[in-house]
Amino acid sequence: MSKYNALWEYVQKNDSPLIKLSFDEIHNILGIKIDHSFLNYKKELTQYGYQVGKISLKEQTVIFKKID
Repeated sequence: MSKYNALWEYVQKNDSPLIKLSFDEIHNILGIKIDHSFLNYKKELTQYGYQVGKISLKEQTVIFKKID
């Protein structure tokens, strides 16, 4: 179980083809701030039927895309 499981489950339950979350929304879901380790953990998301589409540091958002 990784520190991002709560986020992966949240994204999976949303069941939208495209989900855009701010860093603040992710912090509220996880209880921790997103950090550089997210890049290593994002591979886990494919087990939940999604992938990370884009991480915007400027907008402070992450886009999640449903895998077809």
